[in-house]
Amino acid sequence: MSTRKKIALSENTLFGMGNPLLDISAVVDKDFLDKYGLKPNDQILAEEKHKALFDEIVQRNKVEYHAGGSTQNSVKIAQWMIQKPHKVATFFGCIGADRFGEILKKKAEEAHVDAHYYEQNEEPTGTCAACITGDNRSLVANLAAANCYKKEKHLDLDSNWELVKKAKVYYIAGFFLTVSPDSILKVAKHASENNKIFCMNLSAPFISQFFKEPLMKVMPYVDILFGNETEAATFAKELGFETDDIAEIAKKTQNLPKENTKRQRVVVFTQGKDDTVATVGEKVTMFPVLDIDQNDIVDTNGAGDAFVGGFLSALVQEHALEECIRAGHYAANVIIRRVGCTFPETPDFH
Repeated sequence: MSTRKKIALSENTLFGMGNPLLDISAVVDKDFLDKYGLKPNDQILAEEKHKALFDEIVQRNKVEYHAGGSTQNSVKIAQWMIQKPHKVATFFGCIGADRFGEILKKKAEEAHVDAHYYEQNEEPTGTCAACITGDNRSLVANLAAANCYKKEKHLDLDSNWELVKKAKVYYIAGFFLTVSPDSILKVAKHASENNKIFCMNLSAPFISQFFKEPLMKVMPYVDILFGNETEAATFAKELGFETDDIAEIAKKTQNLPKENTKRQRVVVFTQGKDDTVATVGEKVTMFPVLDIDQNDIVDTNGAGDAFVGGFLSALVQEHALEECIRAGHYAANVIIRRVGCTFPETPDFH
């Protein structure tokens, strides 16, 4: 990654693939969390016992609907940061042929993301309940259609694979490991074999705990790994790193086996309001986040996705790691002042 320079970006330079979800966010109370056995700050997949939660949350006052899904959020933010040209970002995922699916298509278009959804009739478009208490958010994802993504029905189609080949930077959140690890591996191997940049996210503690096998199959192809402090700690525990020092976890993660030796792995762990930790060459460096008044924080949902989006926007422009992190901090700082993963008309980032 070279220093700052203006490079002309072309369409489909950034490729993202993941679970497109419609976020349904509402402010709830502790009783609501307790009723459904939710932690205040967590991400989980919906189980049978959560079915009623979706009906109940919609009945509550002031429900907001936003296009969501971790990877989709990140590529959208990256596109917003880049502004022009439109459609630098491509997104693949699966939706249902229904009203929520139409909303997601409309929202992607408004964000100038080149979304190519695999549409099917078996399952409805996926939703994610964001249960907000104070500045915590508990996410319950009902993947539904998102879980129906099929490599051979979508990714393998020539017209779609051509879009994958056009990209220089790839980003897939760890959440997609629960859906189509084969699709991830196909993209990851393409990136590695062509010396392009493949990025991934630990996404949630449950990924390292219950999807460790597919995660570790992809890890040799990962050039840049993102995560937050909780996810990093869980990952370290699952891999038997025997340390809870975040800098040391970053270092050990960087040193895991890697296919493309032309690129040293970069590991980036965010820690909310505390410094972001990143491996820079052989060292681990701390990058302070932007100050924000506690009263200005409206909703931390999407802060991690926004950080990645900002980071990717600088990465596709071949900026240095420090610049990528600065762009990530800026985007996250904007997003936490607003409800959902939404943003103003234009960024004010220099």
